[in-house]
Amino acid sequence: MRRFHIALSVADVAESVIDYSRRLGTDPAVVVPNEYALWRTEILNFSIRRTHERPGTLRHVGWEDAAAPDFSVQKDVNGLAWEHFSPVAQAEEIRRQWPSAAKVIE
Repeated sequence: MRRFHIALSVADVAESVIDYSRRLGTDPAVVVPNEYALWRTEILNFSIRRTHERPGTLRHVGWEDAAAPDFSVQKDVNGLAWEHFSPVAQAEEIRRQWPSAAKVIE
């Protein structure tokens, strides 16, 4: 199964979790307080991260794909990063970035 991936920069993770959970109709699968959150719906893999970029900035897009052999990133003609990864690779990346993450769902 493939899910389209969208990653946004946010100013406030807690406030954004409330807003996007309402918009997506589900709670996040992963929350790292004050840093990161990830939702998975049937068609969408959506993540937010607190960064120094302007809030609401598109960080990157791509595909969560169970058949992806590894994690890869390519830039399109406009310089936008497109990631391609499996759920397992994404979970491993989250664990590397935030070892204390409360829960990581593969």
